[in-house]
Amino acid sequence: MTLCDLSTFGLSETRGFLPHADPLMSLPPSFSAWERVGQHLPKYLAGLSLRKAVNALPPFKLDALKSDSEVHRAMVILSFIGHAYVFGEKPTVDRIPEVLARPWYEVAQKLGRPPVLSYESYALDNWQRIDPSGPIAMGNVALAQNFLAGIDEEWFVIVHVDIEARAAQALKAIAAGRKAVISNDAAGLTKNLQEMACALDGMYASLCAMVLHCDPFIYFHRVRPYIHGWKNNPALPNGLIYEGVQEYGGQGQVLRGETGAQSTIIPSLDAFLGVGHQEDILKTYLMEMRTYMPPKHRAFLEAVEAGPSTRDFVIAQAANEALKKAYDECVDWVEKFRTKHLEYAVSYIAKQAQVDPSNPSQVGTGGTPFVKYLTKHRDETGQHKVGCPVTGHP
Repeated sequence: MTLCDLSTFGLSETRGFLPHADPLMSLPPSFSAWERVGQHLPKYLAGLSLRKAVNALPPFKLDALKSDSEVHRAMVILSFIGHAYVFGEKPTVDRIPEVLARPWYEVAQKLGRPPVLSYESYALDNWQRIDPSGPIAMGNVALAQNFLAGIDEEWFVIVHVDIEARAAQALKAIAAGRKAVISNDAAGLTKNLQEMACALDGMYASLCAMVLHCDPFIYFHRVRPYIHGWKNNPALPNGLIYEGVQEYGGQGQVLRGETGAQSTIIPSLDAFLGVGHQEDILKTYLMEMRTYMPPKHRAFLEAVEAGPSTRDFVIAQAANEALKKAYDECVDWVEKFRTKHLEYAVSYIAKQAQVDPSNPSQVGTGGTPFVKYLTKHRDETGQHKVGCPVTGHP
């Protein structure tokens, strides 16, 4: 495998970590009963009848899934229904029925991920373009699957999809930049870093747009409750039992909830720029999050980490001010991205009043404390600049 060939890892220069084709909106007719529950999930949740509807579903016909896109759509449907089953009615339940548990487990096995809602199914595979000929961007993207629906839930995920689309340019720069380092091409690397900074500028602008249509109170009390997992969750101290999954031996499984930490963007940028973090709870947690990433995305990240050091190459070019400036510009944008994320973690989570043990305010949806360690990782990022002042950013 060559790092310069993004396609080797299932990536593209125009879509990055997003799928090559727009996600499938529905499964074949033989899955109509399951699709109906998924499409009407807000109605079932409002009527407190979701668990009854799931228990009455026919078997999920795994052998009828004929394409990768159908497998990914199946994982979206099963994951949303699964989390709605656990958290959508009170009390929270610590087991799910075989009719749901068995196909969820088997589809997850096909995808190389755990049977829980993760970032791929929540964001990467969960959108549609309003105008099929238009861009993958805010204003032309809507969700394929919701829990409760509403603009706050839609916007929260749309912002992530927009960031992923903008990150494609950064991934292209990583691939080309690695080739430049190997070729000792300082001018080429400078150009690649400048292109990366442009992408990061756009990603940061998209993140800043979160507040336009996603209110912190609504997010915490109406969006966030459904994306928790069953690890370090006070409402599920013994995890979740997947009935009918013999491989689990009837034991409760402890799995992390959906979180942006399962996106491969920031870890890939850290790896390429040589931004390291000292050992702490968050670093251990972030390493664990890799098991929730699509296997090819994880392989790309590992390949970036295994390559020669971009930062060492920049430092070795001591007299090349343009190169050092371009490098510091990228590190500066990653630091600003982490700063904005930290601000949101405080306003959208830490400052909200906890009213339900299944939706704690002192840990993230992945189940770990965050403010202290997000601050530390933000500070460590800035410490990796090689010395050129960066100006002109918000």
